[in-house]
Amino acid sequence: MKTVASTLEPTTAPTDVTSADVTSADLVRVNLVAEPAWIALKAAATALQGMQIKNGSIPEADDHAAARAHVAKICSSIEELAPHFPHDASYLAAAIADFGRWVDGGFGEPDFLASILEFAPAAQRVDGIRHLVIFPMYTQNGSTNRFVEAVLVEVLWPEFISELEAGTYSNKLFVPLRFLDFTAGYDTNSAVLFPETVAMSSVPAFTWGAIFQDREAARFRTVTKAAVEITSLTMPTDAEELLTDQHLAEETFIMWDLIHDRTHMSGDLPFDPFMIKQRMPFFLYGLEELRCDLTAFRESVKIDRGSTASPDIRRHARLVQYAVIFDRIFRFSMTGTRVRNYDAVAGQLLFAWMHQHGVLHWTDNKLSIDWADVPDVVVELGDAIDELYWRSIDRPKISHWLAAYELVAATLTPHPASVWAKGADALPVTGAPGGLTDQLLDDEFPLSMFYEALQRKMLPVIESTVGIRA
Repeated sequence: MKTVASTLEPTTAPTDVTSADVTSADLVRVNLVAEPAWIALKAAATALQGMQIKNGSIPEADDHAAARAHVAKICSSIEELAPHFPHDASYLAAAIADFGRWVDGGFGEPDFLASILEFAPAAQRVDGIRHLVIFPMYTQNGSTNRFVEAVLVEVLWPEFISELEAGTYSNKLFVPLRFLDFTAGYDTNSAVLFPETVAMSSVPAFTWGAIFQDREAARFRTVTKAAVEITSLTMPTDAEELLTDQHLAEETFIMWDLIHDRTHMSGDLPFDPFMIKQRMPFFLYGLEELRCDLTAFRESVKIDRGSTASPDIRRHARLVQYAVIFDRIFRFSMTGTRVRNYDAVAGQLLFAWMHQHGVLHWTDNKLSIDWADVPDVVVELGDAIDELYWRSIDRPKISHWLAAYELVAATLTPHPASVWAKGADALPVTGAPGGLTDQLLDDEFPLSMFYEALQRKMLPVIESTVGIRA
């Protein structure tokens, strides 16, 4: 079988591209979404998805002739679009070659290792620079199928973020993005683009991770507006700006995610905070995500109260505090099923902590928050999680798990049927750790009466944000 040909010449992958390396030609405002080549590429990728099975292969021989035609259209479309992405020349050439090998291999499980190694968006963090991204991949919080997905994206890199990242909050792997267009895998809740989701034969060291701040901001604004109206919450003036200004919300989420993302490997941590290869109790994943969010909150309080940061950075630092609280208590708490939903538990924990520490009130069917006292109370929760982590290196794993459960259960009420709530004497602590995980209820910490009532009104709003774009 003839390999799909490419007119693009492969080049060395750009590993140290800076803003000075990107010319104004890279940022020409062409409506790529309306380009016939993009429309054809998107249609061909969508057609391939209908033939692929979960691992990305196309097992039905009767589909191969049509699949070859779709791949040929994808490759010719990439070639047509390539002049708009001169900074990605080597990657686009490698993608065409990977598609060719997939065709020649009879559409077995795809291997796009060569092209993912060539794609280096973190080396090109220039506001407005765009990328055509096409891989067989799954989309986190979206599709678990490694189908061919195509996405047009634009980098968001405000000046104040460049200043922030160049200092204390360095994170060379972080790439903030905006959607331009996408195939079905991103018409979902997915707001991330990670290289490890790509179909490849081996796993290299990755040099970037991307988050779609436009989707996060649009989703946040939609959900928070509804929650504020339903609960009659009076908003501070600067917090109201977040709900009316998409651009401002995007920049705020960039700052939040910049600090959150670098925190996963910063601080006094368990040896493997995610325990990736273990079946860890799901609430511990919630504590890890909340720890990173509350670190972003704590650092934003420091910046806001300090005097050395620029006014623009200090303004966004105040806004990050609002964003963390509202997204956690209004969206995370009620999004998804109740089946071992660790983000929901973390959101519930923050709400209950604020309520029990006297800065959040539900009185006369109205929600109110004592904003002047909020920073210290929220930082106190972050400190408690940090203390749990610091002590973990001196504890056996099971003891750490039990201590983490006690931290959560001290604020959130476990289900009456919980075995964990009865303590170590009721648990199989002498067996394999997995036995402990099995004893957790799917909904170990049920929604409070407040959240049950709020969820009935909020769920349609939350569901309406699937696939949202700014």
